[in-house]
Amino acid sequence: MPIPIVNSIATWFLKKRFHQIELFLKYPHDVQNELLLSLIKTAKDTEIGKQYDFASIKSYNDFSQRLPVVFYEDIQPTIERSRRGESNIFWPMPIKWFAKSSGTTNAKSKFIPVSTESLENCHYAAGKDLLCMYLNNNPESQLFTGKSLRLGGSKELYKENDTVFGDLSAILIDNMPFWAEYSSTPSSKVSLMSEWETKMQAIVNETINENVTSLAGVPSWMLVLLNNILQETGKDHLFDIWPNLEVYFHGGVSFNPYIEQYRSILPGKKFKYYEIYNASEGFFAIQDQNYSGDLLLMLDYGIFYEFIPMDTYNTKSQKVIPLNDIELGVNYAIIITTNAGLWRYCIGDTVRFTSLSPYRIKVSGRTKHHINAFGEELIIENAEDALKKVCKRTAAEIVDYTAAPIFMKGKEKGSHEWVIEFKKPPKDIHYFNELFDNALKSLNSDYEAKRYNNMTLNKPTIHIGRHNLFYDWLKQNDKLGGQHKVPRLSNTRNYIDELLQLNQ
Repeated sequence: MPIPIVNSIATWFLKKRFHQIELFLKYPHDVQNELLLSLIKTAKDTEIGKQYDFASIKSYNDFSQRLPVVFYEDIQPTIERSRRGESNIFWPMPIKWFAKSSGTTNAKSKFIPVSTESLENCHYAAGKDLLCMYLNNNPESQLFTGKSLRLGGSKELYKENDTVFGDLSAILIDNMPFWAEYSSTPSSKVSLMSEWETKMQAIVNETINENVTSLAGVPSWMLVLLNNILQETGKDHLFDIWPNLEVYFHGGVSFNPYIEQYRSILPGKKFKYYEIYNASEGFFAIQDQNYSGDLLLMLDYGIFYEFIPMDTYNTKSQKVIPLNDIELGVNYAIIITTNAGLWRYCIGDTVRFTSLSPYRIKVSGRTKHHINAFGEELIIENAEDALKKVCKRTAAEIVDYTAAPIFMKGKEKGSHEWVIEFKKPPKDIHYFNELFDNALKSLNSDYEAKRYNNMTLNKPTIHIGRHNLFYDWLKQNDKLGGQHKVPRLSNTRNYIDELLQLNQ
């Protein structure tokens, strides 16, 4: 199809969709409230609908007082019943798909229900919106003259009662319309291969001769693939292989540790990076402006949002608030109610709002992935920002990292211990550590207070990880692949002790 026709179709869809987006931008609370009441009405005759008498819920206040906030462990038994083929438990329509989510490297997998409604009205709708926003901001784009290189997970079948589970990316690829398959590379057959190392080589072989105009995938794993492609072709830069490459759509983990490495293999052009925020539970937010670090919270994808201020999270004074009570700059845990039958579900992510009109956010971390052994409240966002700043100053490049507390022993004060695998290490790790410690102090006042005169915390300890340390660790734990992530910060030493042993 000629590019002008494709762009005309996209422009038509864009204008039509922008009218709907403008509706939730202008009336966010009305749209969210209407959505909540619609979800409740749809599910009133389900098992959970009868348990909480959805038929008599008339307002958000009724809903919030009647239904408890839940975690995966609370709903696992009903999800297992659904996976065995029972229906009408938490959503009236049959659910065939379950997204297997490890989130990090926890051994216990989660199986998140993916309804037909969430596939169509959330995940695929978001994909279209992402393209629309990008094309609206970049009318000169030649995106549709080539293909999108997508990097997803592998698919496994759960063979009882016709239910299927796999990585969310695999479910999306498996259900994509033919036109999406036509405009993507590698083929679905290669994309859904389960053996990661074989799959990587197959992707290299299949994509190097394509006209790739965009990239889509998790930054850490995409970087592994792109470096393999450069090695295979003997080229220094990706533009030598794909001269029409113009944008990378990324999400899943913070981009901060990787941005300089991407710039080194994508130099000299006004290459664009667009961030998305999606998870197995739903697609939440999209970068809607060029060169922005903020994400527009999408309010009409069948997801109703609530938030818990992290300073009350998991305490007796915990409070749950709707969107209209949000404040700027506060760290919130996200609670969602969805068109796949998740009701007041805590997804484990934290965000900060950077704008209230429209509602824009930054992902700040995970509820469980922080270090607060000494009252320092170090979150992933602090770590990422500090590492980015120090790497730039020392010309270092990071592959991966993790950190944990060194607990106090006797009179010995505590500290933080870091394992960092560098692609390009700093010339002086002690100087790197000094800069890093100071950067963390400047970003986190609690950390700074605990570090004052080494009152509670000593200076961090940094170990340089050997080549492929984190890759080998993930492989050892059977966690290779695009959906698996290294846990960045932990309040326990489980991960770091394994890595230190492997690093010897």
